[in-house]
Amino acid sequence: MTQRVELATVMDRLAVDALVTDYAAAVDDGDWEAYRGLFTSDGRADYRSAGGVEGDADGVAAWLADSLGLFSMRQHLIVNRRVRFGTLEQDTGDTARVRADYLNPMRLAGTDATAPDFVCGGRYAFDLLRTDDGWRVREVVVQEKWRRLPGPRPAPVVD
Repeated sequence: MTQRVELATVMDRLAVDALVTDYAAAVDDGDWEAYRGLFTSDGRADYRSAGGVEGDADGVAAWLADSLGLFSMRQHLIVNRRVRFGTLEQDTGDTARVRADYLNPMRLAGTDATAPDFVCGGRYAFDLLRTDDGWRVREVVVQEKWRRLPGPRPAPVVD
């Protein structure tokens, strides 16, 4: 592998990483216009394993806006990113698959709590495509593995 190819691969990995980070930030910030802009024109998302919907980016963004409105705080932490580049029409590096684990604490709206009320974790599977506008999401599938629902809070310790 030449230095030029290695540099291009590093640049692609950075761009792919930025796309995944932008995805988490758009969801956490409720920036649905930015969320939609991360997808290809035919891009899809599948949240069914987390009790959600599957569909095009517009429909899923509308569902997310409605369902996540219950939470005043959201903070996706996406870790253990594994990136694999693929081939499209004989051109290596035009596709990528990213598998990444997530931890997502959220706080219910209208509570005075400082800690999250709801926490879930799982894995994202992103299928990405290089476009004229940069890397975009063709599909993202959420595989929720666990969740902790709100429960009684322990009494505060008084000295």
